[in-house]
Amino acid sequence: MQKPFDLYSPEIDANPFPMYEWLRETAPAYWNERDQYWVLSRYEDVSRAAQDWETFSSTSGNLIDEIPGRTGATLGTTDPPRHDRLRALANSAFMKKNLDHVIEPVHAIANEAIDAILKKKQFDFIGDFSSTITVKVLMRMLGLPEMEPAEIRNKVVLAISTDRVTRGRNPELDAAFKWIADFIQAEVEKRRKEPQDDLVTRLAEAEIDGDRLSDREVMLTTATFVMAGIESLSSFMTTFALNMHDYPQARARIISDPKLTPWAIEESLRFNTSAQRFKRTTAKECELHGQALKPGQRVILAYGSANRDYRKFEEPDTYNIDRKPLGHLGFGSGKHYCLGAPLAKIVVEEAMNIFLRRIPQFKRTTPQLDWVSSSNFRSPVKLPFEVQ
Repeated sequence: MQKPFDLYSPEIDANPFPMYEWLRETAPAYWNERDQYWVLSRYEDVSRAAQDWETFSSTSGNLIDEIPGRTGATLGTTDPPRHDRLRALANSAFMKKNLDHVIEPVHAIANEAIDAILKKKQFDFIGDFSSTITVKVLMRMLGLPEMEPAEIRNKVVLAISTDRVTRGRNPELDAAFKWIADFIQAEVEKRRKEPQDDLVTRLAEAEIDGDRLSDREVMLTTATFVMAGIESLSSFMTTFALNMHDYPQARARIISDPKLTPWAIEESLRFNTSAQRFKRTTAKECELHGQALKPGQRVILAYGSANRDYRKFEEPDTYNIDRKPLGHLGFGSGKHYCLGAPLAKIVVEEAMNIFLRRIPQFKRTTPQLDWVSSSNFRSPVKLPFEVQ
């Protein structure tokens, strides 16, 4: 008898894929009675629900254990028409054509980080490489002051985590988010007084329906960019590095031909995306697989499961850099497709090509990894490597 799907299980954090397979084949519309939520696990269902915002709404939040006070003021917690207008304000900053200026800083930061790594041989890929790059690049893009990468990443990880004991949030996690919010709020207030040429200023000065965004809306939207940029981008790069470690033949081919990197990145997003699950709330009744989903119920869209559905991807449990996994849900789908996807792909491609060229051989120093406790995301707490 298969154990019930539990968002707060350490086993799910470590390896959700066997459970996903059971859900897809046995209970594609799965109801968790204890915590009162549905889970959609097949590609067609998840993809369709992600695009049908009129039935599967984000206005009650997109995090399974939502951060208090965030709903209705961010891209991920609004639906059209307000979502579209809010997205348009930030979209220009994240368009690929506007991202060329990040390549040089990524090269400089990556090479500096690798210089330090080569001196000590043993290193934590996250602390010594991925989060260092993502924090510095993102802060520069948003126009925020530089901070110690380890400090702000620690706060971000806590803010997006969940407590397995309380099966939700706790005061420590909320305090971490408040720390981030207070830091950004102070920057918003500075922009109101002294505008600058940055995204925070553009949000602070923008209008929707004739009204300027409130300080709270500017702060929460910026905070979402910070948390998604720091944790999701760092985790994206980290899982790609983990795939490069686990599949040495793929790594060798990419080192020989870096033009393979973009498709290897897409395959990594399909194979084990860090954004495993997001929440929607039913706005009206619908039926799936003989089950009646009633208005106001939580629905978990299991992107990580959909990406392993054989109905969409042949041999889905194989990491294959020759695959062109068009339509994968590693960055979501529909109106809430990740705004930062172009930035993420550029940063990971540029940083990892340098990393693999300078450190072509590396080995994990621990057999087991500890995973961040999160009902939404999947990423290791640390990824210890040794230069070979």
